[in-house]
Amino acid sequence: MDQQTVSEHVAESDVLIQPPAKVILFNDEIHTFEEVIGQLIKALRCDSSKAEALTLEVHHTGRAAVFVGPMDGCVKVSGVLEEIGLHTQIEV
Repeated sequence: MDQQTVSEHVAESDVLIQPPAKVILFNDEIHTFEEVIGQLIKALRCDSSKAEALTLEVHHTGRAAVFVGPMDGCVKVSGVLEEIGLHTQIEV
């Protein structure tokens, strides 16, 4: 293997081993359960039972990881949640 081949191999593996990012949703006292559930369904395209479970986790613990995946997916999910003023954070 020549130096160029080694460099290309390392660069490819760097991309492959990056950990997924996650969207954290924080609890607030402004939005109703129904609003949060509806927005989670819209953002995650999940069923109501998953959205309800995530909403309860956020309510009881103050925060929850609602999505784990590639950064572009996290940005999309976070953007949809923030459309109604929910507070999110993307962690890597």
